[in-house]
Amino acid sequence: MSLGSQGNPVALHETYLHHWVAVRYYQRIGIEDKKYKGNSGFLGSDQIIAGNAGICSHGLSQFFGLGSETRKTSTRVPDPYGIEVGNPLEVPSGYEEKWMLNIHAIDTRGTDDPMGCTECRCDLYNVTNDKYPNYVGGLYCCYDGAQCKVKNGLESVKRNLYLKYTVKWVDWSDSIVPVKIFIFDVTDTWEKTGIHDCLIEYDVEQSTTGIATNDYTSSKWSSVRFPISGDVVYGVAHQHSGGIGSALYRKDGGVICSSKPIYGKGNDVGDEAGYIVGMSTCYPEPGSVKIAKGETLTLESNYSNEVSHIGVMGLFYILVAESTSESNYPVQVYEEVLKVPILSWGLAVFGLAICAAVLVAYQRRRQSEDGYQSIAA
Repeated sequence: MSLGSQGNPVALHETYLHHWVAVRYYQRIGIEDKKYKGNSGFLGSDQIIAGNAGICSHGLSQFFGLGSETRKTSTRVPDPYGIEVGNPLEVPSGYEEKWMLNIHAIDTRGTDDPMGCTECRCDLYNVTNDKYPNYVGGLYCCYDGAQCKVKNGLESVKRNLYLKYTVKWVDWSDSIVPVKIFIFDVTDTWEKTGIHDCLIEYDVEQSTTGIATNDYTSSKWSSVRFPISGDVVYGVAHQHSGGIGSALYRKDGGVICSSKPIYGKGNDVGDEAGYIVGMSTCYPEPGSVKIAKGETLTLESNYSNEVSHIGVMGLFYILVAESTSESNYPVQVYEEVLKVPILSWGLAVFGLAICAAVLVAYQRRRQSEDGYQSIAA
C-alpha cells in the first residue's frame, strides 16, 4: 500500500498505484547497488534477470505484481505449496541473488483529468513521443518524472511517499511442493506469429453500437500452448479501470479460473469510487484443476467500452505445481513488514509520474533475530 510520511494510507485518487512488480535477478559479486533509480539499469553482463516460467518471450519477468487492486487482492500461496528462491544451485558462478521492486505511481492531486492521468494519455503529459507517432497513451507517456496537466494557478505541495509490504517465507524442505509462476498477456501475438511477443498494453475504443445493442463490452482474446503439465493452485487477473473481468479457458470452453474486479464506491482509502480496489482470485482444491503439456489455453479480457480507455492491460497470473504429491508436514512461516520510499528524492508533487526501481537484498536470518514474527502455517 502507499503511505504518507506519517504512515497513513494514501487514497488512489491522490496517488494512483499503476503497478508494482517484484523481480528476481542475479548480480555479479562486487558490483555496487544503485538503490534508487528511475529504471532498472540492467545493462551488460553485471545483472541477469531470473524470470518466471513464462509465457512471454520478453517483459513481464516479475515473480509478483499488482496495481491499484493491491489492498483487496489475496496473494497468499496456499499450503503446502511454495515458490522456491535462494537456491544456490540456480545462481550462476560469480553472481548473487537479489530482488528489485519496480514501482509506478502517479500523483493526481490537482490535475485537470485524474482518470486520464492514470491512463497515461499522452496529450495530458509534458512529453513528446516522436518514436511512436500513433501512440495516444500508455507507459511511454508517463515515465519517471513526467508531469500530468494540473489546474491553472495550482501550486504543488510536496510530500514523502512509501510503499509498505509484508514478506513471508519458510525454510525450504521436502514438505513443500514447488510451484512455477506463469503470466499470460492478452496481447500475446503467438497465434499469428509463433512468437510470444507480449505488447503488455492496448487501447479500448468507444463503442458505436452500444446504445442500439445495450452492450458495452469490449472483449479481447489470445491463445497459447502451455509448456508443462501440472495442477493450478492459484490464479488472478490484472486489469485497469474500465475492466469488467477476465478468464482463462481450455480449448473446449472449460474455465480454469475467472477473476473479476472489485470497484470502490466511496471516498475512503481502499474504497475509492471509479477505481479497481481488488480482484477476485482462484484457489482450486489441490489436484482439481489440471493442465496438460501442450494444451491450448485461451485468455479473455473484457473492458467496458461505453467510453474509450487507453493503455489498459489484460494479464493473468497462475501458479502451477508440476508435482501433485501431498504433504502433511507443518512448516514454520516467517514474516517481515517493510517500508521503502517510492521516490528516489523522497518527494511527490502534483501530477508527477513516479517510476522507482528499489533494489533490495535479503539474507536468511533466524526467527530470533531482528524481531521477525513467526506464525503457524
